[in-house]
Amino acid sequence: MSLEIVILAAGQGTRMRSALPKVLHPVAGNSMLGHVIHSARQLDPQRIHVVIGHGADAVRERLAADDLNFVLQDKQLGTGHAVAQAVPFITADTVLILYGDVPLIEVETLQRLLKQAGPEQLGLLTVELDDPTGYGRIVRDANGKVAAIVEQKDANEAQRAITEGNTGILAVPGKRLGDWTSRLSNNNAQGEYYLTDVIAMAVSDGLLVATEQPLDAMEVQGANDRKQLSELERHYQLRAARRLMAQGVTLRDPARFDVRGEITVGRDVLIDINVILEGRVVIEDDVVIGPNCVIKDSTLRKGVVIKANSHLDGAVMGEGSDAGPFARLRPGSVLEARAHVGNFVELKNAHLGQGAKAGHLTYLGDAVIGARSNIGAGTITCNYDGVNKHKTVMGEDVFIGSNNSLVAPVDISSGATTAAGSTINQDVAPAQLAVARARQKNIDGWKRPQKINKD
Repeated sequence: MSLEIVILAAGQGTRMRSALPKVLHPVAGNSMLGHVIHSARQLDPQRIHVVIGHGADAVRERLAADDLNFVLQDKQLGTGHAVAQAVPFITADTVLILYGDVPLIEVETLQRLLKQAGPEQLGLLTVELDDPTGYGRIVRDANGKVAAIVEQKDANEAQRAITEGNTGILAVPGKRLGDWTSRLSNNNAQGEYYLTDVIAMAVSDGLLVATEQPLDAMEVQGANDRKQLSELERHYQLRAARRLMAQGVTLRDPARFDVRGEITVGRDVLIDINVILEGRVVIEDDVVIGPNCVIKDSTLRKGVVIKANSHLDGAVMGEGSDAGPFARLRPGSVLEARAHVGNFVELKNAHLGQGAKAGHLTYLGDAVIGARSNIGAGTITCNYDGVNKHKTVMGEDVFIGSNNSLVAPVDISSGATTAAGSTINQDVAPAQLAVARARQKNIDGWKRPQKINKD
């Protein structure tokens, strides 16, 4: 059975009070619409149609992809009208209708819903709510079968007492959709073409409406304002935290932890409070991450320790290596096994060999540092001449004294030593000591300058 998906994403979202289209507002670092598209792709449809309207150019520019067909809804005349814009492009047996501002919908829920759809049957996702205010109500006949959906503003008192609400998410026969949307009327309190009226048409045409429900009502929660957006954010984060804990991660406080990407974890991982994981992060067994760390697009091998207040972006840390506190590893940073980067050390495109150390107050950019080499406090690689970047290369067992400036390009061979306070701008041969500083001169009888009293 072939499948196409229609995602409704044309609304303005006036209550967001933002120039940004509503569906582009982020949850966990990705736009709400981006989350929905990600879930849709996992269902392996032959095409995804995204109905856009307000901010159409921005939506198209942000999310353009070969598998997406953007369909413009010039005037927002209701959900039924929005779906009708996509109908001319649909050829599949089944059409799944989703919403661009409902980002937490689970793929498993949609898979269960699709099993309810067929040539003579609709799948409708409903939800039981303690307070269904704002939701269309599911009206059932005496046999418990779905007869219609009545919107809140059109419902009578008895219908408003119904607690089963319409989520708007449904799976319908593709061959019927064009007929039903062409018969929609806007004779209602809103003056809009409701997609929900399709349900009554389907029943009238003799089709069965089968329902499914999400395991968690927040799956079908949309965001119309900043408060609701924040509620979606926190629910997403708690859900992600529960999944990580089920895989063997200890979170000191799941309420103070954020995931903004795709995370792979091993066992016996410990993550302290206020940690943010962004992009693609791989965390192997026995990793410890201290508080207040941001880790983006990085790989942490077995036994890595990240100490408090460190920031990693595009870094790879080898087995048993450690960084921090207050370390910054920028893109291209690689630490081999048991390498160490300490407090207030910044790396950029730097490779530290096994057991190499940079303990304090150091910048290493465009550098290759051999195994067991030691970088003294206050050392910097002068890798940029104002136009081009240049590389600093160190062999194994190099000792760099404190407060060194290494002017690239420069090659410091294995076993070499540089004296504290040196500016090194020439290559150093194996086992040599390089001293590059002015000779100290002590002046007897030196008189300190005196402050002039202007009064």
